[in-house]
Amino acid sequence: MKKIPLITLVTLTLCAGNVAGAPQFKPVADWLHLPKGQDAMGNSHGDVAVSSAGDVYVSITAGPKAGIQVYDSKGRYLRNVENAPKDFHGFVIRKSADGEFIYGASLGGQTVHKLTLTGKELLKIDAAKLVPDEFKAKARGKGKQSLRLTAMDVVADGTLYVVDGYGNDYVHVFDKKGGYLKSYGGRAKAPYVFKTLHKIAIDTRFNPHRIIGVDRENMRVVHLSLDGEFLGVVNNEMLRPAAVAIQGDYAAIGEIKGRVAFLDKAGKVVLTLGYNEIPEDAMNNKTPPNRWRLGIFTAPHGVAFNEAGDLFVTEYSVFGRVHRFERQP
Repeated sequence: MKKIPLITLVTLTLCAGNVAGAPQFKPVADWLHLPKGQDAMGNSHGDVAVSSAGDVYVSITAGPKAGIQVYDSKGRYLRNVENAPKDFHGFVIRKSADGEFIYGASLGGQTVHKLTLTGKELLKIDAAKLVPDEFKAKARGKGKQSLRLTAMDVVADGTLYVVDGYGNDYVHVFDKKGGYLKSYGGRAKAPYVFKTLHKIAIDTRFNPHRIIGVDRENMRVVHLSLDGEFLGVVNNEMLRPAAVAIQGDYAAIGEIKGRVAFLDKAGKVVLTLGYNEIPEDAMNNKTPPNRWRLGIFTAPHGVAFNEAGDLFVTEYSVFGRVHRFERQP
């Protein structure tokens, strides 16, 4: 099977801004083995998540194996998830007392899904019908109101939080059975005034838990309570933040201008990885594989951790690319 090509003879500066005590990571070369007969994964304008077994799930929005591709812990392609939509811009894997599940938001379908890891659909929410029109944006070229759902997460009691990051920047809340509860946030409404609230996660570092969101075009990371109160700006000096994942005491922020930054609980950058200093290669979904460099990002679009603390980063790329960084002792 073919491997994703990488330029490996580079000098890396992976720990710029590293603060004593922050985690350390090492990039892994050629770790991902593509499905047989494929030269590229396909368009990775999606997300990445890791199951408790260590399998890596990647949403691919175009290509011969579009949908959710599954790789084992050694990077070998296993299968695609049956019934998974081909436009999961954002999804997570969460484990609870009754099992481990995929929760994803369909970007074009305006639907929210709960699937088993093998693809059995347990819940499908028609958000377009349930969310009131007052919280929607007008679809481009169309007169009707619509949603453009970009990400979601779920809390322990099953309540679902879904963000309309390419629409009107509202967070829509549903109960565990799919019933609509409420919406909050938005582009025009103070104090939120979001400008592409691209992805969100439940920030488990705080008690009570809260939402951490990447407000991409405002170049900031924000906190919201689960009830919708704007708790404040975490950091407003980001490089177009596009993805977020929590691991231990840190929030990993994938920045689409070519960097991953680790924030502590106070919002301070304690570690940066993979900064791309070449402007034409960063924030570009068409950067060709022959310009890729080991451990250097082009446009991070999804971030996730495995249970060992290894970091996985998927790129906004028409070719498809997923980095792996091993957590160091």
